[in-house]
Amino acid sequence: MREATLGKTRIEDVKTRLEEIAKPFQQEQNKRQKKSDFIKKCLQSIDKNDFFQLDTLLKSSQAADILEDSNFEGSKSIFSHLGGHADKQIEQYQLQFRNDLLQLAEKAGLPIEMDGLQFSVLKGIEGKADFVNRITTINQTTIKSVDPRRIISSLLAMKRKLYDSPFDPQKFIDTLFECYKAILNKSDEGLGSSVSILPLYTDYVFALQSKTFFQNMDKGKFKGCSVEQFAIDIWRFFESKVSSTLGGYRIKLNPGRNKSLWLIDQNGEKRQFSHASFVKK
Repeated sequence: MREATLGKTRIEDVKTRLEEIAKPFQQEQNKRQKKSDFIKKCLQSIDKNDFFQLDTLLKSSQAADILEDSNFEGSKSIFSHLGGHADKQIEQYQLQFRNDLLQLAEKAGLPIEMDGLQFSVLKGIEGKADFVNRITTINQTTIKSVDPRRIISSLLAMKRKLYDSPFDPQKFIDTLFECYKAILNKSDEGLGSSVSILPLYTDYVFALQSKTFFQNMDKGKFKGCSVEQFAIDIWRFFESKVSSTLGGYRIKLNPGRNKSLWLIDQNGEKRQFSHASFVKK
């Protein structure tokens, strides 16, 4: 029994030694396989005319490893030629991108404004195309594409969400005023005093909830209001014919960076506001 145990131990030792001997060869084989796969990806990008993917591959650390490998002699001139081709294609695409985005926006009825690769639609909807990473950011949403059709589709969806819902400016400002007064009552401050914008926003969201929600706070019954929506609703109020509460109080937003929110002022500028107050007009 003891001899069998010793024999098994020796076999395990031999197995471990063989694995150690094979390890560097296996590692080298894995490296070669990764380089081979990299070349295949480059070929696939060329076949698909996917110059963005090709540009990404050629600027990666894998490309640098291949250039240092003597087994891939001659790859430097090939990579340089492909890199120049990709750069030209991307430059042409960027010029076409602007024209395509403007044409598609006009067709969709979106009042788009462009500054380089940055664009905006109405107040509070802003975006930027990132060709290096092939993503587009619209407000807090990231699209893994720089396709103008995808961008316009996302802009339309965001416009419907933020602008196309029913909005009553009088009800909005009166509700906000009630929240403002409730905060003042807790601190024994008088009308006209400034309150922090964060609790005002929080209380406003709770003011939107139905009585049913407070009886059973199921998330399905919760009516949300994102900061994006809050900022745009303030702008929609400023743009409306309503200028004050029914009692004649006007809202005043005070700029600041500490515990602030990004809102849209009366001039349509996006700024950080930390406090708000209501004053008799």
